[in-house]
Amino acid sequence: MSAGLVALRLARRNVRRSRGRSALIMTMIGLPVLVIAAVLTLVQTMEVDPREGLVAELGTADARLVQAPKGTVLRQQPGGASWHPGGGDAAAAGSAEVAALLGPGTRLIPFNAAVLRLGTERVDALETDLRDPLTSGMMTLNEGRLPAAAHEVVVTPALGLRPGALLRPPGAAPLTVVGVAEHPHRPTLRKVVGPDLPLASMDELWSPHEYGSGWLAGTAKPVTWAGVPALNKAGLYVTSPAIIPGPRPFLLGVEYTVGLGAMVIMVVLETVLLAGPAFAVGLRRRRRELAEIAAQGGSARHLRTIVLADGLVLGGAATIVAGPLGIGAGVLGAQVAARWGGQVGPADVPWTPVLGVAALGLLAGIMAALVPAVQAARQDTVGVLAGRAPAVADRRGWPLLGVVLVLVGLGATVVARRQPGTVWVWAAAVLVMIGLVVLTPWLVRFTGRVAPRLRLPLRMSVRDAVRHRSRTASAVAAVMAVTATVVAMGIGAQSAFMDRRNAYTSARPTGTLAIWGGTMADGTWSRLRAEAVRQLPGVPLTAGYQANDAQGRRYALRYTVRWNGIRTRRTAAIGDQALLRLLQGRHDPQAAAALASGKAVVFDAAAVRDGKLVLRAGSTSGPPRKLEVPAVVATPAAEHQGGALLPRTLVEQAGFSTVERQLYAMYRPSADSTLGRDLAKVTPRVSVASEDGFSHVPSPGLWGWLAGALVLVVGGTLAATRLAAADMRPERSTMMAIGAPPGTLRMVVAGQALYISGLGALVGLGAGTVTGVALSRPMTTYGAGDPATIALPWPFLIAVVVGLPVLATTAALITRTRLPLAPRPL
Repeated sequence: MSAGLVALRLARRNVRRSRGRSALIMTMIGLPVLVIAAVLTLVQTMEVDPREGLVAELGTADARLVQAPKGTVLRQQPGGASWHPGGGDAAAAGSAEVAALLGPGTRLIPFNAAVLRLGTERVDALETDLRDPLTSGMMTLNEGRLPAAAHEVVVTPALGLRPGALLRPPGAAPLTVVGVAEHPHRPTLRKVVGPDLPLASMDELWSPHEYGSGWLAGTAKPVTWAGVPALNKAGLYVTSPAIIPGPRPFLLGVEYTVGLGAMVIMVVLETVLLAGPAFAVGLRRRRRELAEIAAQGGSARHLRTIVLADGLVLGGAATIVAGPLGIGAGVLGAQVAARWGGQVGPADVPWTPVLGVAALGLLAGIMAALVPAVQAARQDTVGVLAGRAPAVADRRGWPLLGVVLVLVGLGATVVARRQPGTVWVWAAAVLVMIGLVVLTPWLVRFTGRVAPRLRLPLRMSVRDAVRHRSRTASAVAAVMAVTATVVAMGIGAQSAFMDRRNAYTSARPTGTLAIWGGTMADGTWSRLRAEAVRQLPGVPLTAGYQANDAQGRRYALRYTVRWNGIRTRRTAAIGDQALLRLLQGRHDPQAAAALASGKAVVFDAAAVRDGKLVLRAGSTSGPPRKLEVPAVVATPAAEHQGGALLPRTLVEQAGFSTVERQLYAMYRPSADSTLGRDLAKVTPRVSVASEDGFSHVPSPGLWGWLAGALVLVVGGTLAATRLAAADMRPERSTMMAIGAPPGTLRMVVAGQALYISGLGALVGLGAGTVTGVALSRPMTTYGAGDPATIALPWPFLIAVVVGLPVLATTAALITRTRLPLAPRPL
């Protein structure tokens, strides 16, 4: 039998004999494999590409044809589609014309996708016959039956209705729910489907993939690009399997390669550092067995092979278990996530990346066993058989190598932070991380100098940690790597959030409703204003004005200012004292007096120089003009508010006339408000906007990363603590023999956990802060002159750097410490 097969048999026997340690190693190796495979599968499953989404749009039809609004110029090409109002008066295509365009053997069924009003609520609705074979697959019936008559509908589960319920659209007959059906990819969709629905007109919100009417077509031959121009000319937007592009070829760019390489190195490094101490536990326990093999003629190569076989067996077993579990978790997670919002496609596993991750896990298992294998080959056979502890020898050149790698990594970080994208920063961080890993044994020895100043339990813990530096350094480096990664991501995410908050700006206070009328006659504006008053009863409306030249051409008066380092163009408002009070949220006597005297009131201090505001008057049909007007700086109602207000007299002195074309109010429309559509019935040239303020929230993913760090830090620390407890059996037995209480023994074990997690967290904090600050520049700058935003999430950092060591120490305190008395060799 070959030495390799013998080593595998010994490894299998050792796995069965040490089930707890084997399970720990498999967990440490398999956890990254499981998480990465789950994330890859989840993302791939939740991504519904155009081909996967065809069934929900077309059913079994060969084409979906959506009629564009009258006068729309429509053009589809392989590179994309465009449509815009063309002003034509061509009549909409009828079913006979469409059938003729598609050729003989065509069968059409109509559909209309719009919204249905149910009291104050609006839900998506589809008017079509779900019993027709062409619609098969568009909805999946879960309960009841499909609608067969007018006023019968099916609803999606998100509406919370059962068969027999009634829907009461205003001004129409009630609709009876006869079934519950689910969208294939959007389980949270709120939708009503039936053959005869009182739908609201959606011409102003026409979208070929959301709202519009048309036909599902079954054709004798596929609808290809050759027939699309004629259908577009008839005002029909075409969706067909034959014109959906296939998957794009995968291109491996430089940045992608660097990012992938950095991720691979980090994953392997972290897995090796986590599983390394557990392999060292096995080496300690098998030291005598290996020495006996060496005494019977086993060579150093045989000993290395035996220990590496442990890594191969455990890494392979962990990968075999974690891979399928990760795939299953990803598919299940996609279904669960879709229930909270979003979409989900058929179960889709990206086999190439998943198999690569599996190979990575196997490689990590072998790499984690590499250092113990080298140590096993170099152990002193006589000393081990005599029961003497092996001597620890440091490699003199390693601290210097670690310092060089750290310095090179810091230099690369300085260069990388000025590059676009974050890939180069992470690549530089890998160099820093590797340098710190190499430097960790020296850090352990250096910090061990504080041991004489500590109390007895902690003094014994630190001295034991320094004596077994190979074991301690691996655990400290693992905690350091996790902490540095999480701290860097926390600082980057917080900086990006603060940059978004600082960059947010508005020209109106939060809670302001604005109604703008474009170029229109005075009579049209009067009707629009009257409709706005009717739609907003009891809401005070403040007038704003528009500047026109002598030929009636509309002009916008704009100025440029830097906000958060970015050049921002603002349009100055024109109004009176009432609009000034609305923009300031109070009565400001000085600003009111300046406006009354004909000066501009500006809320951007940087825009006013020497008491002047420079404006550019621009028009789509007239020549531009430059204006310089007197101005004063005032304080707006909101912190992130800018803008300027010009008095009508000032604008008229510049040669313009002013007409009322804007209305403002402190009013928040409800989510289902139809104000915009109701005003658009008077004239389509109206615009309605609501200022909702900065609504982003800090990334909740930070605390998810904290949970992952908790698992890795506590798990890695406890693995090293178990090894320390095994190595300290003689000392602990002696302490028990002389009457040491259990609390003292627990403190010795907990001291190991505190030392390992505390040192790793402190070093990781420094490394992570450097990387996080470097990440903040490419994540928060968008051009020359835009300063980087650096923000530290203090609660998050305290939870990582203080909370994780405290949890690891607490977990170690409950570790069993009482041992049976055993004789010590003298």
